[in-house]
Amino acid sequence: MVGRGCAFGYNEQGEVTAQVAEGCFKLHESAWQAEYPDHQPCDIFEVRFKNTRRSFYQNVNNLDLQIGDIVAVEASPGHDIGIISLTGDMVAKQMRRVGFNPFNGEFKKIYRKAKPYDIERWQEAIALEHETMIRSRQIAADMGLDMKIGDVEYQGDKIKAIFYYIADGRVDFRELIKVFAEQFHIRIEMKQIGARQEAGRIGGIGACGRELCCASWISSFSSVTTGAARVQDLSLNPLKLAGQCSKLKCCLMYEYDLYMDARRAIPRVKEPLQAIDGEYYLIKTDVLAKTMTFSSSKEMMSNVVTIPVWRVREILAANHNGEKVESIAGDSAPAKSDEPTYRTEEDSITRFDKNKKRKKRRNNKPQQPRAERAEQDKPQQEGAQPKADHKPEGAQGAQNAQGGERGDRGDRRHQSRGRNNRFRPRRPQQEGGDKGASKPENNQ
Repeated sequence: MVGRGCAFGYNEQGEVTAQVAEGCFKLHESAWQAEYPDHQPCDIFEVRFKNTRRSFYQNVNNLDLQIGDIVAVEASPGHDIGIISLTGDMVAKQMRRVGFNPFNGEFKKIYRKAKPYDIERWQEAIALEHETMIRSRQIAADMGLDMKIGDVEYQGDKIKAIFYYIADGRVDFRELIKVFAEQFHIRIEMKQIGARQEAGRIGGIGACGRELCCASWISSFSSVTTGAARVQDLSLNPLKLAGQCSKLKCCLMYEYDLYMDARRAIPRVKEPLQAIDGEYYLIKTDVLAKTMTFSSSKEMMSNVVTIPVWRVREILAANHNGEKVESIAGDSAPAKSDEPTYRTEEDSITRFDKNKKRKKRRNNKPQQPRAERAEQDKPQQEGAQPKADHKPEGAQGAQNAQGGERGDRGDRRHQSRGRNNRFRPRRPQQEGGDKGASKPENNQ
């Protein structure tokens, strides 16, 4: 079942069973301490429910529980069905990371492992969720409420449902709860979530080609502003900076602290650098490489020079004292380094930079006349000696050679006409008559 991370089936006795399906649930975790013994015995377990909803429960009955066990836990009212997702010392680290605080200092309890009756009732509740969500959206639209119901989650005992909705402002849904209770005959709980949380519950693939971070590992969201994009010298294009939730991407904050630390070493250049050959204006700053690019023209890219940060500080200090440097590049021009040797040519990153020109094959071998080639191709008679290569003597020999070439051309031309069907075959001329005599006369 998508969202729960389990698959339903039947055992040999015909009872409903549920097995964990890896990769079909949100907020994956890696139990990297599973091979080590627990440092401190802990009876607190993390239990996951639909999509990103998770909570922590206490094993008061000392049950032998492992990751993937389906359990019945305490709810208000009734009980809920969930899956054990984390045990041991990792539970304390997870609680510290998400900032979980139990209600009134007491954890809710784990009652028992789920029985076939519990799983069957849980399966019936899951089957009602999609239909309930579609119907609730219609009811909210008919009442004119400015809200969107994004998901519905039934409790395991099918006596309560949580309606997750998003709205720009506050919504008075008191009348809506009464209508829902009359329509679905269950207890109603309305829970407002943000656009980022909704994207995490639904899931999807991001522009990077991987699963959304809010659906895979992010549990707490921080505010993201366009200042994070400016610090990283990113283009302020809303189409590229916005995620599937129509908000700024969460990944803009991943390297924000690194860029802020690197920018402290970059000097502020408010005026152009003064040199003997002219003034140079700042056009680009590479924060991580700690280089700055200058141009001699303010309107266009001309005489572009890239120098390190320490060289910029030297020039600024000289200009502050009223001095001009001979050249802003100075001795900071990077030396050309040879490309490292690679084991194979495929490992080189510049293997596509070489323009491979095809070498034309030149046949310097002199061509033989067609008449001589035709003479060589004739089969030799038995007992006859091969004729020596010689050219026809006199004008008669030349005329015969030309006639043979014309005949070969005519035969090939006639064959091409018949093969391509582009020209009509020539009509045979009558002997001793004019060309026009063969046409019937029409003198009417």
